[in-house]
Amino acid sequence: MLNPDGVYLGNYRCSLMGFDLNRHWQEPSIWAHPTLYAVKQLIVQLSQDPKIGLEFYIDVHAHSTMMNGFMYGNVFEEEERVQRQAVFPRLLCQNAADFSFSNTSFNRDVVKAGTGRRFLGGLLDDTSYCYTLEVSFYSYMTSASTSPVPYTEDTYMKLGRNVACTFLDYYRHNNFIDEIKQKIPTHINSMEVLSPGQQGNGNRDGRSSVGDRQAERKSLGIRGDN
Repeated sequence: MLNPDGVYLGNYRCSLMGFDLNRHWQEPSIWAHPTLYAVKQLIVQLSQDPKIGLEFYIDVHAHSTMMNGFMYGNVFEEEERVQRQAVFPRLLCQNAADFSFSNTSFNRDVVKAGTGRRFLGGLLDDTSYCYTLEVSFYSYMTSASTSPVPYTEDTYMKLGRNVACTFLDYYRHNNFIDEIKQKIPTHINSMEVLSPGQQGNGNRDGRSSVGDRQAERKSLGIRGDN
């Protein structure tokens, strides 16, 4: 959380001093934007360390007007880099019924130049991927929905778990979940511990089947067993 003082006062966007922190990444002040300043210094340090591969930056925000979860990404001149950047949100859309790839967009709006996603997308090298993950304040729609479904603490947490599962897909470690499942005592409800959709036939929160994920990975040019 980069806005603890603002959140303490009930703000969700502005700091105690009234700054919209996600517009000051270019030149953060150690006095006025200390959290941004510290995190920016850390990211720069990590990106310059040859022993560390800094591959993902995901800034999580709530959205006050749109439904579902979706992402903002950056626009690049290299077509191959553009295609690679679309892989993670496409995989997330496969795993989470409340995530919308159709609402996901890639842009270079001038007004967004001071955001973490835009600034770090220009600062880090082409092996890094920078996104903003936006999630609706109030509701989402799925292919099976006939009306908006209100978000709850539980469904927000499910989306977070699906983001983690998508990293397993992305890095081709899908079997990791099955290995964990085998080690969990049977009296523990796996729905509370594992990623959603791993129990029974439900796929209740939209986590796709192995066959679906294999087809999607093949279409994206991603190889490796599930």
